[in-house]
Amino acid sequence: MKVRDAIPTVENSSNFNTVPDPITKVGTTLENLKAAVNGETGASAKYAACAVAAKEQGFNQISRLFEATSAAEQIHIGLEMGVINQIEPDYERPAAPEAEGIQTDLNLIAGALGEIYETSDMYPSFIQKALEEDEPKAVFVFTRAKLAESVHAELYMQAYNNIDAEDDEKYYLCPICGYIHKGDDFEKCPICFTAADKFRAF
Repeated sequence: MKVRDAIPTVENSSNFNTVPDPITKVGTTLENLKAAVNGETGASAKYAACAVAAKEQGFNQISRLFEATSAAEQIHIGLEMGVINQIEPDYERPAAPEAEGIQTDLNLIAGALGEIYETSDMYPSFIQKALEEDEPKAVFVFTRAKLAESVHAELYMQAYNNIDAEDDEKYYLCPICGYIHKGDDFEKCPICFTAADKFRAF
């Protein structure tokens, strides 16, 4: 993902359309925030399990990628919970479900499909509803998650295509928006402009 002159938003970006025949069930913005938290909680648990499976199967770099994406989903949960708790202070985030990984190539495909769904269907649908309801804080957090998820999908497919040709490059996680960069050839996050030295390495 290239760094643009301005932080990407719904207003200055061309990739916020929702897929034809979306499958996301859209409720109120508050309901959508809760649904997003629930989905991200499940994804984080699944990726953590996939990281364990990948390591056991000898895919150390892919294991680190799954660890990074699991942590990224926790960042999205935190962003979304922050908005929920401003509206409903007593709301408690759902418990993480039990999860397990299978063969690493299949885990990567499943992860990519899940991230593509979020970036092309779920989050665009939720963003549109938040715009209709004039909920700018929700638009903001949904936007950051949506943009990061598309990069996660790309990284999963890169790992899938190169599963038998791993390299030594690290993954770097933006602590603000959940963007992940492979390799150390970057200066700042292309989503929120956080400096590279603030990133967490995996």
